[in-house]
Amino acid sequence: MILTAALMHGLGMHTGAWMARDGKASDYLSSAMYKDIARTAEAGKLHAVFLAEQMTNQEVGTERPCGALDTATVLALMAGVTDRIGLVGTASTTYNQPYDLARRFATLDHLTGGRVGWNSIATQNPTVVEQYGGGESLDHEQRYARADEFIDVVLRLWDSWQDGALVGDKENGVFARDDLVREINHTGTYFSVRGPLPFPRTPQGRPVIFQAGSSPRGRDQAAKYADVVFTAQHVLQDAVDFRTDMRERAAAYGRDPDSIKILPGISLVLGRTQAEAQKRKDHLDEVFGTGPNLRKLAKRVGLPVDVLELDKKFPAHLLGPDEEFKGSIGFRRSIVNLAVTEDLTVRELIAQYGGGHHQVVGTAEQVADDMAERLAAGAADGFTLMIDMLPSGLHDVVDLLVPELRERGLFHEDYEHDTLRATLGIGPAGPVPGTSPAATPAA
Repeated sequence: MILTAALMHGLGMHTGAWMARDGKASDYLSSAMYKDIARTAEAGKLHAVFLAEQMTNQEVGTERPCGALDTATVLALMAGVTDRIGLVGTASTTYNQPYDLARRFATLDHLTGGRVGWNSIATQNPTVVEQYGGGESLDHEQRYARADEFIDVVLRLWDSWQDGALVGDKENGVFARDDLVREINHTGTYFSVRGPLPFPRTPQGRPVIFQAGSSPRGRDQAAKYADVVFTAQHVLQDAVDFRTDMRERAAAYGRDPDSIKILPGISLVLGRTQAEAQKRKDHLDEVFGTGPNLRKLAKRVGLPVDVLELDKKFPAHLLGPDEEFKGSIGFRRSIVNLAVTEDLTVRELIAQYGGGHHQVVGTAEQVADDMAERLAAGAADGFTLMIDMLPSGLHDVVDLLVPELRERGLFHEDYEHDTLRATLGIGPAGPVPGTSPAATPAA
């Protein structure tokens, strides 16, 4: 299985992580912590570390730390202390420009020898627009239309130097062949970009594309462009259906279904015994109280906090249609399906929904059992590990879970390839979907 470790919300996936952990509340600003995370994940031979990005703190305010440091800068720091692990960072298609993003991630890919991935996300948080000039935030369809065009431009920029363009012939004074360096001359609805990038293709052809949209529109975009899909799936059958659907959609675009990897999030609270794991979970829950977790749940599903009564059944009948929901539709559907399928009270849902992802609290053996079941059922190609509390939760993964998975033959012993693309087993970078081979030579 593929394993990536997601670094969320500054100091851990759990809202109470910053209070429950040892160490300063300011550690999420410390280079030492990110270096430790990178070294630990590589020591465990995880395929990649995956940085989420919160562009502002408007959603959480000053209630708790958020992962709002610049993703590319943090990845560069991690690159300096590692040699093999993949480095994946989130960057929004809603609040960036394609040329700048393509240059930034291609730079990282060159400097790491081909270990970088870009997690493309069409930001839905309406508070972010207030930091970028104000005005009306884009609706769901507009965000994805912009994202389609954005990804297409980025991919063509990454391919704007053909293989063999850089010659480096000192004797004849030929640095690069201008017939193999192409302007893309893109003019579209949202962007106008001439290109090319100012340097050759990266060691893995181009950075790996991750994508996290689970709405029908997001799924279609992922099927067309993504190499890896990050998703929230609580119920096993929902996870099987999602992976099947994504593989079928990829095939409809003429892609090999095995070229797209589905890595659902799994929230872990590990212990050497079940009691130890539960004690850790209880401590995380207790230090921050019910209020913040209730507000987070309300935001995830799109309901007012005052209709969520802790000891009554989750009020699914009060939900409005997905089309009117301003948040992540994929997160919402997964959480609601969990509540309805298991007939949970609001209190039970808060305890079980893992902040948005399938949650397992227990020993390495119990977690491995759960992973093995989902892998065998065709629900996943691996998992995005949502670490409860940093850095201790990641150390538990490497010290407890990885050895158990290896013992079962479910996880590799060491890296076998140098690039992230090869390590993930997704094959070489193919042609940009829908592009014409004709292009204008660069001046």
